Amino acid sequence: MKKIIVPIDFSEHSEFALEAAAMIAQKHQAEIIALHMLEISDAILTHRNDEQQAKAFFLLQLAEKRFKEFLDKEYLKDLKVTPVVKHFKVFSEVNDVAKEQNADMIVMGSHGASGVKEFLVGSNTEKVVRHSDIPVLVIKHNPILMDFENVVFACDFSEESVEPYLKANNLFKKLGAKVHMVYVNLPNIGFRSTAEMQKRVSEFMKRANGNLDEMADVTYVDDYSVEKGILNFANVINADLVAIATHGRKGLAHFFEGSISEDLANHSTLPVMTFKI
Repeated sequence: MKKIIVPIDFSEHSEFALEAAAMIAQKHQAEIIALHMLEISDAILTHRNDEQQAKAFFLLQLAEKRFKEFLDKEYLKDLKVTPVVKHFKVFSEVNDVAKEQNADMIVMGSHGASGVKEFLVGSNTEKVVRHSDIPVLVIKHNPILMDFENVVFACDFSEESVEPYLKANNLFKKLGAKVHMVYVNLPNIGFRSTAEMQKRVSEFMKRANGNLDEMADVTYVDDYSVEKGILNFANVINADLVAIATHGRKGLAHFFEGSISEDLANHSTLPVMTFKI
């Protein structure tokens, strides 16, 4: 763990994310990349009119001052913090910055979204989750401890989930976490018998690990939705974190099919970490 990106919008939830990232960075001697995206249009930035240029300069100066004040936190004193300012508020750019910085993780605060707002526009966190190629840790509340001792990793044990599973396993070993894998069986859609589930998981484990050593770490849960099954299981084992692979669907596919990982990021009170398929 060398670099952690934290998108900052000066909200209470982005401060939760910043503090959570600081706790993780402290343990792993990691650098924090604090990212702020301004809402200044290209027209204002490139306008030749002296008044417009003065306005753009004033807005930039104001944002930089506010950003500097926001980062003046006691818990950041002994950490390396690099501020990065982008002029456009396009959340797909967070992934671009992650690539430029060779970052290991994005930590983002979220108050969630619900109802019509969630269905039509989604939250900013969803947009970052959808585009990110690296793990995204979503924080909902003021962090107390970032000791992830018990982690639920939800998986459908498909072939395409092998890579995110290996990435998750590698990361959680570094963090010293115990991973509890869960398969949610639904009553109608894709229902499988116990024998069918065990066969699917054993084939997955052979493909991913070359052995069946982690079969005992898999729990089979029956529930009415994948999201409910994951969260109910997390509650039973007193989990500190929920992790899941995401397809990062875009456009019409996302609109009609939705995304379990984004629903979890919106609705879970626990921290949620996503891994891109």
